[in-house]
Amino acid sequence: MKRKVLVIEDNSDNLRLITYVLERAAYEVISAVSGEEGVEIAGREQPFFILMDIQLPGINGLETTRKIRSLETDRTIPIIALTSFALRGDRDNALKAGCNGYIEKPIDPLTIMETIEKLLGDKACVS
Repeated sequence: MKRKVLVIEDNSDNLRLITYVLERAAYEVISAVSGEEGVEIAGREQPFFILMDIQLPGINGLETTRKIRSLETDRTIPIIALTSFALRGDRDNALKAGCNGYIEKPIDPLTIMETIEKLLGDKACVS
């Protein structure tokens, strides 16, 4: 059975690219285009991990992360910020909000899975 990944991304080109990469790595991709939709899907689907865009319509990715974390009792779903923000302090803000890692856009489709697996650590090896 494929593991589900939730991608919360409002840019259709970015969503299409990351979906392609994840599906080639044998993940089932579910997606949301807003923070509110992402919170609802995360609560219902309990994905293996979440890729979180920070600049979203409505509530941003940091607030979305906080809301998802408030739904979890064990806080074990890895959330990886995927963002074009590259200012000093942005990584710290993402981690403080509850993200487990931070990847800057634009992504490299040839190396993104390696980066994700490093951020997932031991969880990536569990079937």
